[in-house]
Amino acid sequence: MGGLIPLGDASRPRLRFPYATVSIIALNVYVFFHELQGGDAFVLQWAAVPAVILSGQNLITLLTSMFLHGSWSHILGNMIFLWAFGPAMEDAMNPVSYTLFYLLGGLAAMLAQMAASPGSLLPTLGASGAIAAVMGGFLVTYPRDRIRALFFFFFFIRITFIPAILLIGFWFFMQLLNVGSVASVQTGGVAYVAHVAGFLFGVLVTPLFRRQRYQPPPAWPRY
Repeated sequence: MGGLIPLGDASRPRLRFPYATVSIIALNVYVFFHELQGGDAFVLQWAAVPAVILSGQNLITLLTSMFLHGSWSHILGNMIFLWAFGPAMEDAMNPVSYTLFYLLGGLAAMLAQMAASPGSLLPTLGASGAIAAVMGGFLVTYPRDRIRALFFFFFFIRITFIPAILLIGFWFFMQLLNVGSVASVQTGGVAYVAHVAGFLFGVLVTPLFRRQRYQPPPAWPRY
C-alpha cells in the first residue's frame, strides 16, 4: 500500500498566520462531531440533495453541505489537502477574500454536480469542491513552487518535494478520467464532477481575488 500526502508549500515562507484556513478546518471538524452525534438524520437535514435543491427547497444546504463529511477518512483527506494549499492562497489574497473565494468555489462545485445529476435523491456533501478551487488557484498563482509531500510505500516512508504543476496537474487529470467513468452512475461515491468544476473555478476566478500578480519563489529550497 502506498500513497502521497501533500504537506505544504516548500518554496516560500508564510506571510502571516492562516487564520481563515484554520477557522475553516475547525468549523469542518466541529460539524463532523455533530454528525457523529446526530447520525443519518443530521446528514439528511443539512446535505444537498440535487432533486430537492432544483425544486427550490432547502437551498441553505448548498452552503451547509460543504461542511459535512461521510467518514473519518473523508474529512482527514480533505483537511490535509486544505492545510497543504490553503495558507499560501490566503497569503495571495487576504483572509476575507480567501474565505469568500473558498465558499464560492464550493458553491460552483455543488451546482455543477447537481447539473450532472439533476434527478438524484442521493445527498451530496463534502469540502472537496471548495478545496479543488483552492488547488486550482494555487496552480495558477504558484505553478513553479514545490510541494513538500510525505511519500510512503508499505513500510518505506520519506519526505519528497514535487513541483506544484506536476502534483496538482496529475490530480486534476485523474479527476477528469473518473468523471468519464462515473458520469452515468447514480450511486453514492466521489463527486468527481464537483472536483473538476471547483478546480476550473479556481483557475479562472483566482485573478479576481489575488492581491498581486504571480511572483516566482524566492529561491529553490536546498535539502
